[in-house]
Amino acid sequence: MDSTVESTGTEIVRASDEEPIIFSEVVARLAAAGVERYRADLASTERVFYLPDGASERVAAHKVPLAAQHFSAQDVDAAVRAIQRGEFQYRDFCNRIAQAGCVGYHVFVAGRRTVYYGRNGDMHVEHFPGART
Repeated sequence: MDSTVESTGTEIVRASDEEPIIFSEVVARLAAAGVERYRADLASTERVFYLPDGASERVAAHKVPLAAQHFSAQDVDAAVRAIQRGEFQYRDFCNRIAQAGCVGYHVFVAGRRTVYYGRNGDMHVEHFPGART
């Protein structure tokens, strides 16, 4: 794995967990480092960053409460809207989507969308602000 991607992934996780960075900054920095997509696994508390050549980098992240059994796309969507309005930061966002039954999400940098998913494969697709659907 390229050392730039390793250091960028580690810094992004640290910055997100300590809350001084917003999602648009995360995406911009990852794109600049060549990251194609990343996965946040709330259950195993890790993020995995992927490059177009198939290389990946795993980074430990903060602990999130166990996700609810039932997935609520409406509650995930409400959490997305609330964080976009600046009502809370990333750690609270993770807690809220876990309460909504989300066990993880995939961010597709080039595709400009995030797919949130629950224990049974239920999902909610969120396009980046300003992205065409």
